[in-house]
Amino acid sequence: MPSFSSVRVIDSHTAGEPTRVVIAGGPDLGSGALTERLACFRERYDFFRSGVVNEPRGSEVVVGAILLEPFDPTCEAAVIYFNNVGYLGMCGHGTIGLVRTLEHMGRIGPGEHRIETPSGVVTTTLHASRQVTVENVPAYRLHKDVSVDVPGYGVVTGDVAWGGNWFFLTNIPGLSLALANVRELSRCAQAIKTGLAANGIRGTNGDEIDHVELFGAAEGAEADSRNFVLCPGNAYDRSPCGTGTSAKMACLYADGHLSPGKVWRQEGILRTYFDGSVSVKDGQVIPSITGEAHVTGEAKLLFAEKDPFRWGIS
Repeated sequence: MPSFSSVRVIDSHTAGEPTRVVIAGGPDLGSGALTERLACFRERYDFFRSGVVNEPRGSEVVVGAILLEPFDPTCEAAVIYFNNVGYLGMCGHGTIGLVRTLEHMGRIGPGEHRIETPSGVVTTTLHASRQVTVENVPAYRLHKDVSVDVPGYGVVTGDVAWGGNWFFLTNIPGLSLALANVRELSRCAQAIKTGLAANGIRGTNGDEIDHVELFGAAEGAEADSRNFVLCPGNAYDRSPCGTGTSAKMACLYADGHLSPGKVWRQEGILRTYFDGSVSVKDGQVIPSITGEAHVTGEAKLLFAEKDPFRWGIS
């Protein structure tokens, strides 16, 4: 097993949600299509994923990203996102953090930059203000008003939508979307996720619905909605969730409540914001998310052979 004795990372947070980008010293995944490299990562180097983001070096909330050379020559970079339990097709907050990381490294400046992800190519814009806009992969609602019986909460009705990851989006009357209520929100979202699986409710091609998004009224008058998103691995998103906001806007567009170009301001659980909008190209809904990230540190991760937890606690 490779030692990975000198792994360099750059940490950032986007609206409160952390991203850790591996910039050097990671596994050799080859130079093929990104889907092939993701399969190699999953099958041969999953221990590395755990070692980078799990305790004692990380935590359940850290989203990791490995920076790769793109297969698509029109792209500035390629990236594979991962968390405490597995891999993500796309990550909105992570892409915003990645763009600021690339700027921090001196690889890019303000302007448009294409990034290759396992879910497809996304176009990003680094603004002079240092905000980042991500034009995401196409989003769509698969099912409207799906009902599932959730023990302890009764029948819950919501939409199944894709925004780069699979989401079940619902409003639970009487359940406060407050930071002080995170434990109850997490319990509710976990119960919904269990209920979806037990009832065979899945995404396209039988994909697992691995994100649950609870939404309600915003606290701030400047926002349109507030959300709480439970991610795979049962960590909640500290940001307003880029792919979740994309899925939400796809549902709003499908219902005629969001016209192309109109800004939708999504408030997260920490009262941070993403500004979103949609366009329609070739009949597909293309969501865009604008947010802000901050680089918080550079580090060299060490994986000592005698360390019993060198590949993480999971």
